[in-house]
Amino acid sequence: MVKVMVVDDNPDIIFAVKKGLESLNKGYEVIGAGGGQECVQLLNQEKPDLILLDIMMPDMDGWDVVAKVRENDQIKEVPIIFLTAKDDAVSKGMAKLGVEDYIVKPVNIQELDKRIKDTLSQIAQKKG
Repeated sequence: MVKVMVVDDNPDIIFAVKKGLESLNKGYEVIGAGGGQECVQLLNQEKPDLILLDIMMPDMDGWDVVAKVRENDQIKEVPIIFLTAKDDAVSKGMAKLGVEDYIVKPVNIQELDKRIKDTLSQIAQKKG
């Protein structure tokens, strides 16, 4: 089972990603977090294999979540993919410094599945 945490302030996005991934592959367990603060709190109890993270959220944006995750020794190795509506070159360039991939919404669920698998495969290869 691949445990994926989807962090987005739009519950429809969490629902769509959860249903989409679970319908494609029974090997996914999807956990939703309705914002950055909830994500950080959940990470104290759950360690996902990967985080799908929105950037633009009202309580704590995606950049702040990445910083919190990367400074925590227990979870700093968890790969993060930005799943966001932000489509500007500056955000995409900055993301390369802290996350494994950057996907612009809306996303095709098969493409999302492929990018998740590619990211996890790359991480596994780096670990040896």
